[in-house]
Amino acid sequence: MKQLHSKPNLTLTCYRAGVFDLDGVVTDSARLHCLAWQRLFDAYRAERVEQDRVSFAAFDPNEDYRRYIDGKPRYEGVRSFLESRMIHLPFGTPQDSADRETVCGLGNRKQRFFEQLLASQGVEVFASSIAFIESIRAAGLKTAVVSSSKNARVVLTGVGAHHLFDAVVDGIDSERLGLNGKPHPDIFSHAASLLAIPPERAFAVEDALSGVEAASRAGFGLVVGVDRAGQREDLLAHGADIVIDDLIELLPSEAAQGAPLPDALAGFDGIAERLGHRLPAIFLDYDGTLTPIVARPELAILDEAMRLILKRLGQRCSVAIVSGRDRANVAELVGIGSLVYAGSHGFDITGPGGLHMQYERAAEFLPHLATAETQLQQRLAGIRGVLVERKRFAIAIHYRLVAESDVDRVLTTVESVAEGLPQLRRTGGKKVFELRPRLPWDKGKAVFWLLEALDLSQADVMPIYLGDDETDEDAFAAMREIGGLGLFVGDASQVTAASHRLSDTVCVGRFLERLADMLETHS
Repeated sequence: MKQLHSKPNLTLTCYRAGVFDLDGVVTDSARLHCLAWQRLFDAYRAERVEQDRVSFAAFDPNEDYRRYIDGKPRYEGVRSFLESRMIHLPFGTPQDSADRETVCGLGNRKQRFFEQLLASQGVEVFASSIAFIESIRAAGLKTAVVSSSKNARVVLTGVGAHHLFDAVVDGIDSERLGLNGKPHPDIFSHAASLLAIPPERAFAVEDALSGVEAASRAGFGLVVGVDRAGQREDLLAHGADIVIDDLIELLPSEAAQGAPLPDALAGFDGIAERLGHRLPAIFLDYDGTLTPIVARPELAILDEAMRLILKRLGQRCSVAIVSGRDRANVAELVGIGSLVYAGSHGFDITGPGGLHMQYERAAEFLPHLATAETQLQQRLAGIRGVLVERKRFAIAIHYRLVAESDVDRVLTTVESVAEGLPQLRRTGGKKVFELRPRLPWDKGKAVFWLLEALDLSQADVMPIYLGDDETDEDAFAAMREIGGLGLFVGDASQVTAASHRLSDTVCVGRFLERLADMLETHS
């Protein structure tokens, strides 16, 4: 089981700059790169079989990408992987056509595959990373982005994030300046020099083994490893000082500085003043927010007092329930036809006036979810108390009733199934693991979509999101980006991207009731 770790002590005043890897830290483009590499080596393997009747082990998108490709310059990645299969090709020149059987030729073919994927699928940013970078820039720190890819500037421009960095060092710069690629320290050292900040006064953030090694060798004051691939111990061994799952853990907030987040109920008058003449748009998680957390999901019943408050709010402003539950299930539990319902973490949305959206590629992952469900049911059958809950676009593995001595077995099984199905990604929550499609979609993006679809992206509307769990952090980060409010429900010591907190579902009801009273008074 992955070791738990406390929130790192990143005191912003200790550093003057932050240098960030691009793929896998700022953007989710690592997924497209990995897919392009797989297409390249699958095609090349087929060619070798046809021409020479000689085969070699297929490219493993998990292990091979991590060991031989991730973080390295393109041609070095080609050479590294081929050498692992005892294949030695002439290096060629960067001008080689994509059809030439040289290291550069294959690297150029990989670039062609990546450009095709980039055009067809696009790249998403990690909202929590953007929120963190914005927060440290607001605190006066300089920022730079580094990448082995020659596509870095194109990707940054495409996702609208270029303005967040004072300097960019990419594969084009490395080639022009003769910089060695990771794990050599060159690109990190050059980024620090462009910022005019000594490396020891800066921190670096990387998700690749070669990247944390490069930053460590460059002498950065703190090297942060982001564990997107279950390689925490390897990141530490290669030079990371601390390892986190997501930059949400480093977001500076009142909680991060040792003081609790402001209580939204006690500070309601201040929130009302901030709202001013704007109309709120309310987004609410269900379990743990509108209803208390219970032993089994079917026991989470909405009480009539909360239902009445939601009806009152729905008559004055837009109200959406954004839940990990299936959309039909949460709509039935709430039972108010005038509200918007976003189920499966926003993959499936309906609402009044014919509003309907189902994430376009989600259906492609149904066979993989079915396979995962079968494997989980079989392999977890002997563990008492575990519940495998199949949703349309996710699988939840509840372990609240599992003996503490068996929790590791549950996690190990879930991780094993997830590793065998790279099309799915594992997320977590309160006593639950989930497997979801590996797609650039989450509650935060669902809220953005709803704001546009409901014509709420206006200066006279203020979004407010209430949630209690890990899956709500994407939405809290989204609130930071657009000037909305994120209200975390639960323990005051919890590290969160939210701006305010409420103690429990009772306080949620009181807060929403005061909001409804205010809207009715002003109407």
